[in-house]
Amino acid sequence: MPTSFPKSKIKAVLLENIHKKAVEMLENEGFTVETVAGALQGAELVEKLKDARVVGVRSKTKLTAEVLESLKKLMCVGCFCIGTDQTDLPVAESKAIPVFNSPFSNSRSVAELIISCVISLARQLTVRSAEMHAGKWMKTATHCTEVRGKTLGIVGYGHIGSQLSVLAESLGMRVIFKDRKTMMPLGNARQMDTLDELLGEADYVSLHVPDTSETRFMIKKEQLDKMKDGAYLLNASRGKVVDLDALATALKEKKLKGAMVDVYPKEPAKNGDILEQGVEIPLIGLPNVILTPHIGGSTEEAQEAIGVEVASKIISYLNKGDSDGAVNFPNITPPDTKDGMHRILNVHRNTPGVLRQITSILADLGNITYQTVSTNDAIGYFLADVSSAISDEAVAKIGALDTGLKTRVLF
Repeated sequence: MPTSFPKSKIKAVLLENIHKKAVEMLENEGFTVETVAGALQGAELVEKLKDARVVGVRSKTKLTAEVLESLKKLMCVGCFCIGTDQTDLPVAESKAIPVFNSPFSNSRSVAELIISCVISLARQLTVRSAEMHAGKWMKTATHCTEVRGKTLGIVGYGHIGSQLSVLAESLGMRVIFKDRKTMMPLGNARQMDTLDELLGEADYVSLHVPDTSETRFMIKKEQLDKMKDGAYLLNASRGKVVDLDALATALKEKKLKGAMVDVYPKEPAKNGDILEQGVEIPLIGLPNVILTPHIGGSTEEAQEAIGVEVASKIISYLNKGDSDGAVNFPNITPPDTKDGMHRILNVHRNTPGVLRQITSILADLGNITYQTVSTNDAIGYFLADVSSAISDEAVAKIGALDTGLKTRVLF
């Protein structure tokens, strides 16, 4: 059946080993898919993406303002991960490019990793393992404890934090949490009024917050000093949440008994030697400190689920104009179009009077069976299903408005 734009001409470039399930889903829709094993940056990235209408990335590929400005054909971005800080969201928004992510598909994987590290830290497993690999038998119970009866403090009680809460209680741990919003506690978890209260009560503190101006280096010397003596800190959220130099000092001075870090302020662009890529981590070499290379969501199950979730959002946006789940774009979940109808999609600057102009154009032209609009502070997203007989003229007139950023037709 003829479509408004040949699907084979919609090229998707997926970088960083995005799961094969996402590739299969996009190809099954008729889109052309190119995969790249690793991350690209700068001019090399721009060259690879110059004909892309869809771009898929994970955490290492940086879609900067310069990169996005150069991509004239780009229709949408898929971040196959939780975070979107690798993408310049305001610039994408200004170019009418929705950005989709996967806010919860790897939640279980991250929560399980944290639980495994809590137990490993409590039993000093990495220390004992290193001793055995060095040929030393060092059996001891000193400073090794059960986690049962201990208090886990969770900072950020969202998809991951709440999953972690359930797993921790199943081990007999007490759970307290701090979130900027009032949240419904699961099980016997208890919400704390302040971060200081949580830090002073928890034996283990696990961080699960996004990268924002409020959370950047929210854990530094002042907060570490307020933690219980002999407590543990775990961070699998964002690298700039913790001052690693201050954490290293707290560990060396025995204020804290151990730590786990999965994310870092600056991370290598590719696998290999850390120092050769100009990355320094002050925690390297410290005992009872678990360091992992940003693998919180790196399980086969999570990567497949992320692939399915983000690919589904991309497909729905391209086929229907469905923007539900876009992080930088007004969210609309439209119905399927009826036979004989074409869908007009218009993204415009959110200025007074623009909706009146659009509806006036459509009212003069004829039959409309569906119409909706959603806005944020910067842009508006308008959808209308119109008779196929008037769609070309409607697109031309609406697209000619000086407030328009992008207008297209779907059928």
